[in-house]
Amino acid sequence: MPDHRVPTPVRRVLESRRAFPMLLIAVVVGATAVDASAGPGLHIAMFTGIVPMIAALWCSYRWTVAVAGVYLVCLLFVQVFTVPLWSTASKAVGIFSAVLVSVFAVALCRVRGERERLLARTSMVADVVQRAMMRELPLTVGGVRVAGFYVSAQEGARIGGDIYEAVRTPYGLRFMIGDVQGKGMPAIGAGHEVLASFREAAHHKPSLEMIAQRMEEALARYNTQSAERGIQERFVTALLLETPAPGRARALSCGHIPYYLVRGDEVVECHDGEGGLPLGLGVLTGEPRRGAPADCEADDWLVLCTDGVTEARGRDGEFYPLRDRLTGWTHLGPADLARALEADLTRFTGGRLKDDATLLVVRRLPLRQEPFPEPGWEARTDREAVPVPVSELAGPSAPEPGSAEEPPLPPR
Repeated sequence: MPDHRVPTPVRRVLESRRAFPMLLIAVVVGATAVDASAGPGLHIAMFTGIVPMIAALWCSYRWTVAVAGVYLVCLLFVQVFTVPLWSTASKAVGIFSAVLVSVFAVALCRVRGERERLLARTSMVADVVQRAMMRELPLTVGGVRVAGFYVSAQEGARIGGDIYEAVRTPYGLRFMIGDVQGKGMPAIGAGHEVLASFREAAHHKPSLEMIAQRMEEALARYNTQSAERGIQERFVTALLLETPAPGRARALSCGHIPYYLVRGDEVVECHDGEGGLPLGLGVLTGEPRRGAPADCEADDWLVLCTDGVTEARGRDGEFYPLRDRLTGWTHLGPADLARALEADLTRFTGGRLKDDATLLVVRRLPLRQEPFPEPGWEARTDREAVPVPVSELAGPSAPEPGSAEEPPLPPR
């Protein structure tokens, strides 16, 4: 976000590659001209030693050399021609000081440039790793468009303690959104373990309950290893959804907040499959997790989110009214709705999120629409997208788990 504390004209000058160093050179030359015209009684140029240092912090290496060179020439001129009454020793000290300032400014700029290049390389590697861990939105899975946004509470990070995934499996389409205890970079380890276990189990386990069990086991192993290393153990809330066949959908919540079902102009808060503890705390009760059928009708679509959205506070301390916003924007498509919600959330909180915030908008693509483009590309079409029932997201019918017609599992 731009820093509004700096006036726009000043910010433009600072960001300009040429205007700012030229301004610094003009300051040095102007001070020297004033000294030359005023005579030996005025020595303004002596105070311009800060100018090369400013150039070293803000300008490129070449422009810093230019500013330092102009400063050195001007100070030599002042010492030789404008202070004839000074002793030779005083002039020598002044010239030595100017040389020292110029050399130090150039060296400082070189060191800064090397640090910036190292930071750029490190940031590039970190960005690649983060993209590999969490697929970038929007997603297209089995004819379903998953738009949304992901905002990490830690500045400079693409991901944090929220996780999500959408996969096409032999058992239909399966979706997952989760929230790790904590926020930012410290929560990434636990989130990665749970996410990786979901990606594996979703293709090989016939029920959401079995997938949740695998995720629980993966997190338990992570917490055991964390305790051995003196790292904080964590729990994870998660919401699992699947559409195994047309007209059927199931949900299982592991302590996660409800999701929203949009039906025409009505927004319904759904609590299907609730009652389970978060992942990592299931051993406290020993009770098996149980999913439940999801109530889906024609023209329904889904909005999943983490509590970083619903518990975001405005300047007056009020929680973000997600349901009210959805009710007013049911006419928007998935991508437009996600952009509108992200912009509105930023305005509501003043850009000061206290927790990672993730929101997914799930809706099936119409059969005649081209596949959604990869991130970084824009698609323009004059055809209006027609919503398809959420209950038909899975496409072809999938067999009941455990039935005789159940397809063989893919090899590991």
